[in-house]
Amino acid sequence: MHVRRWLLILLCVVSTCGRAEDSAVPPGNVMLASEAWDDYTNADGSGLAWDVLRRVFEPAGITLHTRIEPYTRSVGLAQCGEVDGWVGSYRDEVKGVLYPRWNFDSDRIYALGLASSPTPSAATLGDYRLAWMRGYKYEGYLPNMRRFKQIERREGILPMLQHGRADFYIDALAEANEVLSQAQDPATFRLTHIIDLPLYVGFADTERGRALRTVFDQRMAVLVKSGELKPIFQRWKLPYPF
Repeated sequence: MHVRRWLLILLCVVSTCGRAEDSAVPPGNVMLASEAWDDYTNADGSGLAWDVLRRVFEPAGITLHTRIEPYTRSVGLAQCGEVDGWVGSYRDEVKGVLYPRWNFDSDRIYALGLASSPTPSAATLGDYRLAWMRGYKYEGYLPNMRRFKQIERREGILPMLQHGRADFYIDALAEANEVLSQAQDPATFRLTHIIDLPLYVGFADTERGRALRTVFDQRMAVLVKSGELKPIFQRWKLPYPF
């Protein structure tokens, strides 16, 4: 009976996501997961975010490895300790992970709606019916969110707005522009800037994660003071957030 009970316990431990303190990635490396965002976290390892994070870690002797996964899976992998962190989190977005003091960029959040609609602002956005991608949790960062739905795919957003099933679609500028590019007549729609939200690496709550977070904050303080990151943002034609 005791042997069977211990076997059951062992199976339960193995079947969980298992927050292992010893990651499969050896010391001197950092494995970060992210959704694939064009010119930001490309699958081939190029993009603004990957370039910034290389500049953060590699002069400290830590080689960056990247892993492309859907956003919610990236979060889960970090929570389980299967990767060292994920890219693109808002502050305190999820529990069970470690947030650094420094952000590495800011997300420029826009509302996409019909050009004939009233122009929204951060103060009035809560008066409208909103939609955004599942897992992004804008309700925690925008004031007075009352009527919103989360959607699975971006393909149906323009018809949703045209047929009055939502007043505005909320997303970062690059993704909102990608949606707008699908319109037969882009002049039918309007993009309105709402807010800038700092973007973080969410580190795994492990010994490795704590050490990497310390390195990240130390390096970011140096890089922001020196201005070394500015050419990266200029090269990718994105605003410098510091």
